[in-house]
Amino acid sequence: MKIIDSTAPDAVSTRSSLLEGRATAESITRAAIERVERMEPALKAWVAFEPELALAQARRLDAALRAGAKMPGLLAGVPLAVKDIFDTADWPTGHGSPIYAGHRPVADADAVALARAAGAIAMGKTVTTEFAYFTPGPTANPWNTGHTPGGSSSGSAAAVASGMVPIAFGSQTAGSLIRPASFCGVFALKPTHGAFSLGGVKPFAPSLDTLGWLARTADDLELMRCALSGEPHVPLAPRGELRIAACRTHEWTSADAAGQSVFEEGIRLSGATLVEMPASLAGLLDAQKTIMAWEAARSLAHEHEARASQLSAPIIELLQRGAKLDEQDYRAAHALAAAGRAQVAQLMQGLDALLVPAAPGEAPAGLAATGDPVFSRVWTLLGLPCVNVPGLLGPNGLPIGLQLVGHPGQERSLLAAAAALHLSLCRR
Repeated sequence: MKIIDSTAPDAVSTRSSLLEGRATAESITRAAIERVERMEPALKAWVAFEPELALAQARRLDAALRAGAKMPGLLAGVPLAVKDIFDTADWPTGHGSPIYAGHRPVADADAVALARAAGAIAMGKTVTTEFAYFTPGPTANPWNTGHTPGGSSSGSAAAVASGMVPIAFGSQTAGSLIRPASFCGVFALKPTHGAFSLGGVKPFAPSLDTLGWLARTADDLELMRCALSGEPHVPLAPRGELRIAACRTHEWTSADAAGQSVFEEGIRLSGATLVEMPASLAGLLDAQKTIMAWEAARSLAHEHEARASQLSAPIIELLQRGAKLDEQDYRAAHALAAAGRAQVAQLMQGLDALLVPAAPGEAPAGLAATGDPVFSRVWTLLGLPCVNVPGLLGPNGLPIGLQLVGHPGQERSLLAAAAALHLSLCRR
């Protein structure tokens, strides 16, 4: 069953309707509440959703606007979903684990506080996998509720794809933004590692953990980027001919027939030239796994030692493996990552972006697993900004995204390339 409201407004148009007097923050919020209440029984995207708290935020914003507030924030009136590893003062933060059931932080995570200061209406908390690893929650894919939405930003992807909200916070340590965005047919930005604060977000592997967000347009991603960075929002400009190269990557055989076919179509539609990853970088995938396991074993040491009976088998296996890793292996993985950054920078000279697969194929059937992050691990390890670009479908009518990888710190340029690529895909 497909559950998507194609009439739901995006963030840029929502803000415009408020500032131009065509809507109030309360009416915008009530419409979002109606969508959530209508679709949530089938999608199960939320772990905390209280309409009155959202409406209270909206009324305060309306009152400020009536009083003549100057310079309304870039997210004024925009409904926002927050992944449940982000601290929030209004709702519990459970990290997808029974260990933290009912846990009440005293303050918002930095990103949530900045978004609220920019006028966003926080609607509640969305489902995450356990500690943003692999063990899933109950969330279903809006394109077909018999399929996973991906993870770990499961609820955020479903909330955006269905139209419940125009934008949602997520995070990525392996493939937790790009994969669910691919499976759910939405845009997602994983910025350059360290570009945005993770204060108040549960750490998993700090060398890899990256704040990000999902939306239905590239310009909505840019709107959030500007709100968090303090830049004025200028709509993404039309691009001329894109300078894109496509790389099947060393992980190409992990793509199924549908994933490979869609990627080849993306190469054709984008006009990208083909390049190859240097053979010396074939070990980057394993390096990411080594670093993630090593750091997770230390970030979750308390939970492993004191509350192991409340952890899932997959995360216990990861933590045990990480605890046994030799420090020399950990340092070698970081050294390979540093070499990889230099070699990929050379590979991308003169390019706007590198086109690579986003996921192995369509969202797998069933809700017992969230799919394989194989096509995101390397780019997360390298810390490069990445965007999922929707627009293509697999043989079962489910989305398969294309991933654009950009230059460090060049998120706006990458988003402009993503918008242009999306137009090319939609014109096919």
